[in-house]
Formats: sequence, C-alpha cells, structure tokens
Amino acid sequence: MVSAQTAPGIPKSADSALSGGGNLITGSNVLVLGSDQRPKGSKEPGANPSGPSRSDSILLLHVGVGSVRKLSILRDTQANVPGFGIRRINAAYALGGPALTIRTVEQFLGNGVQINHLILVSFTNFPKLIDALGGVDITLKKCVSSNRFGGKRIALTAGEHHLTGREALRFARVRKNRCAPNEDDRARAARQQQVLSAMRDKIASPVNWPSTFIRLPLVSWEAPRALRTDMHGPGLMALFTDLLTGGSGRTAVLRPTGLGPGGSVLVPVSERDRAVRQLLGK
Repeated sequence: MVSAQTAPGIPKSADSALSGGGNLITGSNVLVLGSDQRPKGSKEPGANPSGPSRSDSILLLHVGVGSVRKLSILRDTQANVPGFGIRRINAAYALGGPALTIRTVEQFLGNGVQINHLILVSFTNFPKLIDALGGVDITLKKCVSSNRFGGKRIALTAGEHHLTGREALRFARVRKNRCAPNEDDRARAARQQQVLSAMRDKIASPVNWPSTFIRLPLVSWEAPRALRTDMHGPGLMALFTDLLTGGSGRTAVLRPTGLGPGGSVLVPVSERDRAVRQLLGK
C-alpha cells in the first residue's frame, strides 16, 4: 500500500481520457501498454533508445473477482489514429502518448468498449520485480535462439528453464527466433504473456508459498514500481486479487487476415466484434 501510494502515476492527459464507471469487483476494462523505450546505448535491433516511444505491447484486460479475460492487439495492426489517419496502432503512443492510444483502441474495437483504467509498463523495470520473486520458471515446446542485442543474446533449448530477471527480459524481447524463422509478432506477444503467467504462478502456486511468504515484503514493494497506473493502493490491491482469483487463462489475440501497407496487418470488423464479445463475456 505504501509503495503504490508513493509510486509515480500516469500523465494527466491519459487520466482524462479514461472512462468513468467500471468496478474491479464486478467488472472493469484495464488497458496495459508496454513501451518500446530502451535504455540509452541499447543495441537491440528495432529498439528505440531515444525520441518518442511506441507501444510495444497492447493488452486489454476485463477483470472482476473470479474472472479475468485478456485480449492482445498486435502492435503492427492497422488502425485509424484520431487526427492522424490510418497508421499502425502502436504509432498512437508516439504521436499522442497513452491518451491517444486509449482513444485509438476504443475506436478500433468499437462495440461501446470503454477503458476504465490504464497500466504503463516499462520492461526495463521488470528484472528487479522478477528477481524479487526469485526468478521465474518457463517450459518451452521448442528452442529459442535470438540475435545478439545489447551485447547479449538468449539461447534456450526445448524444455524447462529457470530465468533471472534479466534473462526473462531478454526472452520476452526476442523479435527473431533462429529456431523458428517463420515466427511473426504473435510469437513475441506469446512469450511476453508466458513471462507474465510465470510471474503469477510464483505467487499463486502453493508449491512456491514458503519461498513467496519470505519474499513477499520485497515483492510487494517492487510490484507497484514496475508500472505506472491511475490505480493507487486500494485499486492495485483489488486488481491483484482479481488476477489471483481469476485463473491464469489463455490470452486471446486479434487474428489478422492479411497484410496492409508497410507490413501492417489487417483485422476485419467481424474479428474485432467476435473478440470483444469474448472479452466482455457476452
């Protein structure tokens, strides 16, 4: 509670763009945005160490006690960015920050979707939180071998692995997997979800409870500092309760049906309608 109350919040423009209503007990929509901003001097291909950052990951949660549904939007999805026309949806963050991204996502999904809360995640802040948890365990069906970025690379065989915070961050950032050259951005989104699910399992699984109990004070301090949000102490407590009681579940991904200009991907209105109904449980 102390850490959440004293952690930095979101920009005022983003707070103004959020819709009222929604309740983390009965049901609320939470937009999670992961920035592609990298530390100065990063040599990761495609990274943005300076200038306006884009939303590397776009995840919408519909949460309530006993229920968590997740919808991931690929960053290269073609969308109408209000005031700027047709762009890749992740450009909204660079053009107008989280406030414009909120409006873009609401307009893109349609069906009366309103975003009630916002979480901004910088993956560079996640290693401390993962290390506070004692690392994370993942199981791979096939190997992952990345190009070298930031002077490091990740090379994991199929099977079980225990990752430190920095290793988990590199795993989540893999853009090109030499073990599977035909992978697209859906595979990268799936790896990021795998890391988040592994973090949840470290807390929710009874097998880890003895260690988790000892580590809980440090985890509780680091968690609010790995993100920026309009939710403070009580709101984050309610959200974490929802995530722990709602089951891990799989993350639905908006399915593209073709390619647009410049390598963007096209998602038809019918697919958006279907995904929203599933997200909201209609």
